[in-house]
Amino acid sequence: MRALRADQLEALHDTARTREIEHALAASLPPHTLMARAGEAVARLALAWQPHARRIWVACGPGNNGGDGLVAARHLLQTAPAGWREIVVTHDADAQRLPSDAAWALREAVAAGVTIQPSPPDAPDLIVDALLGIGARAPSDDALAERLRQVRGHRAPVLCVDLPSGVSTDSGHDPIRASAEAGPRQTLSLLTLKPGLFTASGRDAAGTVWFDDLGATTEASAPTAWWGGHLSEGADKARDPHAGHKGSYGDVGVLGGQLPGSSGIGMAGAAVLAARAALHAGAGRVYLALIGDGPTPSHDPVCPELMLRQPSALLAPDHLALPVLVVGCGGGDAIREWLPQALASPRLVIDADGLNALAHDPALQRLTQRRQARGWVTVLTPHPLEAARLLGIGTADVMADRLGSARLLSERFGVITVLKGSGTVVAEPGGLPWINATGNARLATAGTGDVLAGMIGAALARPHDSSAEAVRRAVAAHGALADHWPPGPALTAGQLALSARPL
Repeated sequence: MRALRADQLEALHDTARTREIEHALAASLPPHTLMARAGEAVARLALAWQPHARRIWVACGPGNNGGDGLVAARHLLQTAPAGWREIVVTHDADAQRLPSDAAWALREAVAAGVTIQPSPPDAPDLIVDALLGIGARAPSDDALAERLRQVRGHRAPVLCVDLPSGVSTDSGHDPIRASAEAGPRQTLSLLTLKPGLFTASGRDAAGTVWFDDLGATTEASAPTAWWGGHLSEGADKARDPHAGHKGSYGDVGVLGGQLPGSSGIGMAGAAVLAARAALHAGAGRVYLALIGDGPTPSHDPVCPELMLRQPSALLAPDHLALPVLVVGCGGGDAIREWLPQALASPRLVIDADGLNALAHDPALQRLTQRRQARGWVTVLTPHPLEAARLLGIGTADVMADRLGSARLLSERFGVITVLKGSGTVVAEPGGLPWINATGNARLATAGTGDVLAGMIGAALARPHDSSAEAVRRAVAAHGALADHWPPGPALTAGQLALSARPL
């Protein structure tokens, strides 16, 4: 058993592949061995996490997840001095219809003296959630559904067996939202790590995730996705060759930031944030072009290193001379007229209003799709609503399958997709999706997405072997800034941009 670390790359397996691994391992072992290992692992983690818990409620469901809980209950009872620890099991299942492993676990628990009763104990010190496992759907309106709501909303600490009951193994979709007053959560993922633990609502429901492979080897089974890794201490130009110069670190152009002009709506700050982030993330030169009518500032007083350009000057006729281009941050409707020229840039990041323009213009979509055949790099950075517009579906559909939505965007447009949100997903055509391990709710403030777009631009501008790898590195670094934000001061996008480090 081990804790997970954000800087370590981990393979994730969906329900189907987890079942394959489970069946192969179980066939090589004596009956009930796999469940015995799982239940013992749950008990060990429960004791390590809450060693002083005296009253423990083990909520067991009708399948093998409940069987794991029954084995854990037996171990918790047997490892304590007589009478010191109270173990109460609620078992929402017909004993005659249990799977064979779960039926064995029930017999062993009863023989050991585990208390099984229809209602939970008062004021438990710890709850073990063993109601629903992989592949199970949250019940709608019955006793099990009520039990699930009790567990998910309880103020006591909850240890989830394999995954929080009701959360989708593959997508992290969670139809039952725990209240803000719910207690701390930890999850012991068994046999494999599941994608749903790390993205969408599953990330909050799971809390801290631990892993025990139960003796399985997963090298022969291709993963569904990857999680974590791609973190580093950051680049240090002082260790680079002395003969390097600003051109060695690449150029980034930022096009967007609509000026107020006659519309009275100004969004120049978004493009400025992206440009500042690209500069601090290590780009050698950063060019900023604001669009729309209105007076163009002569320089950025905070970062005078930024070189301001007119859009027409930034979008040079010779596309080979174009820098990495970040387009759409705060561009409003005015960005649409510049997108055809922007799509001639070999390395392009499309964000925010650029994505909205792309979603509503089939001609722009066709231009985007043609870029892959030319070997050009395109990165789309949608949040769920923008992804829904691009795919022509609802936001709820995107959130119900974040990995699938990111893959579909990548395949449809021939792009690297950065689907933002809890557990940001990065997908590329023909590759496995990757879920970011960094970031937190401090990033839920205006402008942090613009900062991410600028950091991605800087990562693409530096020499790299893989564009997708450069994007993943930028996404991980962006989230890590929030994870290491000092307590007290609020995270603002302006400060976040200035805190970026060379990638």
